[in-house]
Amino acid sequence: MALAGNRDWRLLWIGQAASLTGDNVFDITVLLWVATVLAKGRPWAPAAASGVLIAEAVPVLAVGPVAGVWVDRWNRRRTMLASDACRAAVIASLLAVPTLGSHLAPAGQIGCVYAAVAAESCLAQFFNPSRLAVLGLVVPAADRAKASGMLQATSSGTAIAGPLLAAPLLFAAGPRWALTINAVSFCFSFAAIWGIRLPDGVAAPAARRPGFRAEFVAGLRFFAGSPVLVALCTGVVVTTLGTGALNALQVFFLRGDLHAAARWLGVLYAAVGVGAVAGALLGGWAAGRIGAARVLWLALVAGGACLLGYSRLTGLPAAVGVLGLVGVAFGGVNAAVPPLLLASIPQRLIGRVMSVFNPIQQIANIGSMAATGVLAATVPVRTIFAVGA
Repeated sequence: MALAGNRDWRLLWIGQAASLTGDNVFDITVLLWVATVLAKGRPWAPAAASGVLIAEAVPVLAVGPVAGVWVDRWNRRRTMLASDACRAAVIASLLAVPTLGSHLAPAGQIGCVYAAVAAESCLAQFFNPSRLAVLGLVVPAADRAKASGMLQATSSGTAIAGPLLAAPLLFAAGPRWALTINAVSFCFSFAAIWGIRLPDGVAAPAARRPGFRAEFVAGLRFFAGSPVLVALCTGVVVTTLGTGALNALQVFFLRGDLHAAARWLGVLYAAVGVGAVAGALLGGWAAGRIGAARVLWLALVAGGACLLGYSRLTGLPAAVGVLGLVGVAFGGVNAAVPPLLLASIPQRLIGRVMSVFNPIQQIANIGSMAATGVLAATVPVRTIFAVGA
């Protein structure tokens, strides 16, 4: 069945388009809210803003590795529905913070924000592997690359739109609208997923389960014993090391090497985002013709070459164009990985394998940003970018 006529796929895609838009508006709003409103004028404002990112990242490492066992035990659709319902409630509860206003000290308000961000991230560790599994259940193998490309293009597109909506909403109307938009987006996703119908029997009957530890170890052994998964994880980690450097040091490269004002940073990110949308759609289309594995290695090589060229530039206009090409390559990588994962992982193990895959990538991302931040004190940024390439 073609994607256009696949009702379950359409519902999954529409629901995720709404949810991802809400997430991007929420993420930027929360950072701005903490940094410029709740911690305004205080010397610890930068640390408070960084705490938002930490609250989002820690559950990937703490909850992600164990969530996969439960994901593989439970019905995928019900897990997604429960996650969306709980996330809508968590985000809606944050509306109490601006309502209470002066009744809470700034530290207490920021603590509430951290708790909500961490809770939402914990729930995402159950939702995201389930979404990948549902993609494999509702989309035939021949259409998965195209479907993956559409999802990645949607994700990249909402990443561009989110910041454009978040700042005006926050400063014109306060945080309530952004919080409401995100809570409603989870409700919309819930309604879309409610209409999806999946085959039964994905999770093993309770009587046959060998126990939590044994199930977790089984997923770990399957991952370690699969050359395809190990190769995919290695490629994603190496790519993340390069992109982490780009994200952490972009503003310094802009001012010191491209000789442009910091206000142009948004243009550079937009160039990557637009390229990623095009690359995801192109990668999904190409993977259906030449195979996802070939698209992956071609995109990795092209992305590395473009990033190497970017590291040698000295002017802003050329940098915008080359970063757009880098985005195209990254979009191709993101479109090619999910169908390769689905082709390599049995449905019964998707949660546990992804509970290994995702934390490894997160560790690489955090390590890259930390290491490059230290190296930038003594090593030229363009050299770091070249090594990343």
